[in-house]
Amino acid sequence: MTDLINDYIGKECLIYTCMSSSQITGTIRSYQDGWIVIENANGQRDIVNCEYITRIREYPRDKKGKKKSVIFD
Repeated sequence: MTDLINDYIGKECLIYTCMSSSQITGTIRSYQDGWIVIENANGQRDIVNCEYITRIREYPRDKKGKKKSVIFD
């Protein structure tokens, strides 16, 4: 699991957890001892326990590199 999460450090991602109905959006800053530090666009940081994460994916972008405004999961 550690190697997989380390691939996403520094990238803007969507993180889905089993505890919330929506996703967490932000840049993964670090992974340590089963916890991920996520920084959102406002500079606020969230710390998420990896045991509750069900899915991580990079934020989808269009062909020009802009973030997509609508995401279908």
